[in-house]
Amino acid sequence: MSPYILTMFLFCLGLGTMVTFSSSHWLLAWMGLEINTLAIIPLMAQHHHPRAVEATTKYFLVQATAAATLLFAGMINAWTTGQWDIDSMAHPIPSTIVTLALALKLGLAPTHAWLPDVLQGLDLNIGLILATWQKLAPFSILIHMQHTIPSLLILLGLLSTLVGGWGGLNQTQLRKILAYSSIAHLGWMLLVLQFSPNMALFTLLLYFIMTFSIFSVFSLNNSTNINSLTTTWTKAPVLSALAPLILLSLGGLPPLSGFMPKWMIIQELSHQGMALITTTAALSALLSLYFYLRLSYAMTLTFSPNNVMGTLSWRLPNTNMNLPLAISSSATALLLPLAPAMASIIMP
Repeated sequence: MSPYILTMFLFCLGLGTMVTFSSSHWLLAWMGLEINTLAIIPLMAQHHHPRAVEATTKYFLVQATAAATLLFAGMINAWTTGQWDIDSMAHPIPSTIVTLALALKLGLAPTHAWLPDVLQGLDLNIGLILATWQKLAPFSILIHMQHTIPSLLILLGLLSTLVGGWGGLNQTQLRKILAYSSIAHLGWMLLVLQFSPNMALFTLLLYFIMTFSIFSVFSLNNSTNINSLTTTWTKAPVLSALAPLILLSLGGLPPLSGFMPKWMIIQELSHQGMALITTTAALSALLSLYFYLRLSYAMTLTFSPNNVMGTLSWRLPNTNMNLPLAISSSATALLLPLAPAMASIIMP
């Protein structure tokens, strides 16, 4: 793809998200979401691989369905209340429809089935955009809305944490594992969204940092399944030592940075008197931790088989230097001492 065309698509990708950020009108928010979707579709299909074309088609159909449902709910709200503003969602029916449409756009359970298949068919760099940047616009609408049925958010969040944990247990493809990781993390954000939007945004920011780190690690090693991780220690020994820290931080294991948002969310939910939901979410995090430990084991404690055809490729060292990866991996592992300062900013 030409650099000029690529720049134009990336600009439109940012433009669509910014339009949704800055709009309080349902029609403008819908337009921003559509610009965002139409800008990423050529990027997803640029390699003309059958899997990429299949993933792009699935993504387009799902996003078009969610956008049409969103516009339909906005029209119902305008019909019942006479208002097109996002923050005037007073009727329970359009509010429920909008929440489910945004859950479909984000890939939240039970509307999550498209996300692992779509992410599996994409290049790692485009998959990173899909797992991070594409979450911003729908999530901003969720924050902006007045939720008339708060129990729906709790149900979607709890289902997402459970599905994100269970779904990744039997996967061997890294992109599918990262898709289920995304579902689980979004579930944690949804659990705390109505009580503390600042905490949900902070969790989203840390999720972006950790996801960027792990996608960059897999991209540098050109790894797409668990078996290919066994060659990492010969290509990049330092990276293979850092990668388990990033994975365990994604799992929320102390004393790494990923423990901080889970700890704050559990504390907030406990203050709201939701002990059973908090316990269930915490136990579901153990499921996610299991498949992160599988990846860590494959990278650090497993040797690649040495045969005639495979010797050369896995002995060539990786000499790529990646400053953004160094910064993001440091933040992924070392931010926990800043937890008191973060807590004072989030909950003044």
